[in-house]
Order: sequence, then structure tokens, then C-alpha cells
Amino acid sequence: MTIRYAAQADLAFCLALDGHLPEGTYAQKITAKQVYLLADAGKDLALLRYGLFWDSIPFCHLLTVAEEARGRGLGRALTERWERDMKARGFGLAMTSTQADEEGQHFWRKLGYRDCGGFLLPFPGYAQPLELILAKPL
Repeated sequence: MTIRYAAQADLAFCLALDGHLPEGTYAQKITAKQVYLLADAGKDLALLRYGLFWDSIPFCHLLTVAEEARGRGLGRALTERWERDMKARGFGLAMTSTQADEEGQHFWRKLGYRDCGGFLLPFPGYAQPLELILAKPL
């Protein structure tokens, strides 16, 4: 298993696995080294995309593993690598979020993340279940 920063050559894979951002924005995230890829046996299987909350706290925007590779600990490995890198860069806290109706919240709690808030967006076109905010000291 290898974990590395995504390169522009990985853009098509990233967009196929994570369709939440336009291509140009994704290309910028890759240039900023805010996308990690995990490969096993030479095949890309997972990615983690992050940014900085309040421009000062690493915030995992998305962690996803290809359907056929789920349940093998790849998400955990990718997250732990990201956390180590963020700690090495001097950050003391990591954050993420997940919807209250998603199973992801249990994954994050198993990794030591604690609930620290949430919000609702009741606006047309943006309405969704409660978004849980989770954080973990590094």
C-alpha cells in the first residue's frame, strides 16, 4: 500500500471518485497538495481531500474509498497518514464533518474524533440532514 499526494495526472481518477468539485477547483487542490491518494498493488483506491478551517485547522472535506476496496482499513490508513503529516507541520487539531444520517460518523469516532457541534441548512437547494462537526487533537 502506498499513500502519496495526488498529481495533475491523477485528476481524472479524483473526479471519478469525488464528483463534488469542478475540474478547475480540483486541479487547484492538487497543486496545493491538499489531495492524498492511496494505492494498493498499483491501483488507486482511495482519496482524502482537505483544506484549512478558519485558515488554521486542517479539515478533511472528503474521505472516500472505491466500493470494491471498502472494509480493508484503507480509510483508516489514509486518515492516519494525513493526521501525522498535519501534526508534523505544526497543527494541533484536525476536524471533519459528516451528515447525521451517514455511517461515516462512526468511523470518525473510532479514530478518536469527538462531536463538537453541528448545523442545519434549511435553504432551498442546500437543505440536508444535520451536519455533524467532529474534531481530534493531534
